[in-house]
Amino acid sequence: MKYALVLLLSLAIVGCAGNDETPEIAADTGEQQIYEQAQRYLRASNWDLAVRSLQTLESRYPFGRYAEQAQLEIIYAHYQGYEQEAAVEAADRFIRLHPQHPNVDYAYYMKGLAAYSANEDLLSRFLPTDAAERDVSSAKESFAEFAQLVSRFPDSPYAADAKARMVHLRNLLARHEILVANYYFRRGAWLAATNRGRYVVENFQRTPAVADGLAVMAQGYILMGMDDLARDTIEVLAMNYPEHPNIDENGEFKSVYTLDGLQRNWINKATFGLFFPPTPPQFDSRDS
Repeated sequence: MKYALVLLLSLAIVGCAGNDETPEIAADTGEQQIYEQAQRYLRASNWDLAVRSLQTLESRYPFGRYAEQAQLEIIYAHYQGYEQEAAVEAADRFIRLHPQHPNVDYAYYMKGLAAYSANEDLLSRFLPTDAAERDVSSAKESFAEFAQLVSRFPDSPYAADAKARMVHLRNLLARHEILVANYYFRRGAWLAATNRGRYVVENFQRTPAVADGLAVMAQGYILMGMDDLARDTIEVLAMNYPEHPNIDENGEFKSVYTLDGLQRNWINKATFGLFFPPTPPQFDSRDS
């Protein structure tokens, strides 16, 4: 039912887009008139016509008083119209043409916003999905853009929001590594899974995923027979995250695979492994 609703909504959006009329701007229309027309389209959230009007303004009056403002508003209109790649390109162009412009920080900020949402599809806008399960290449790009903004323009009015988004992106990237580790556990690639957990612990300190990173490392060491490293890691996990779901009240590691060996339930034992076989370990402490 949800997918049918989204399909109908997307068809409605397409239908509305198809009814847009191309703005007719006479050859002798003045600069201010074109700019005011573009502003009307922006206020009406008609992003496509706003972009075309602003582009016309820039092409006809490249050295006019509204030319640079039009370039900035083109970035915004592309972004609002879900044309993320076009928004990034427009931001890049503005930064290249006006590196010393007083509002160039806005271009960096919008570039970061556009990069972050570049891999969002229509369904993800209306249905709940785990962003950490999607491709995170655009999230990495977004983090780099926001970091550049904060570094170059620490006093920018957009810096505080950029920092907050960087925290979110860092948590997202760390969680993605845990999901990849879980995938490797399902494939029986113990070393690859362990390396992902260690990467989170070493590179994403102060993120919620660190606890799961330690659990991944402990589990990987157990499966590879590296008991000493496993004990050390479990001790660190129990000391810093005693409420982690894989740590019991005695500070011991809880899993299908522990230092005491494979933990099979009684039905699996009674049926000689035919029913309820052990499942690959998976780590995600977010719900707890």
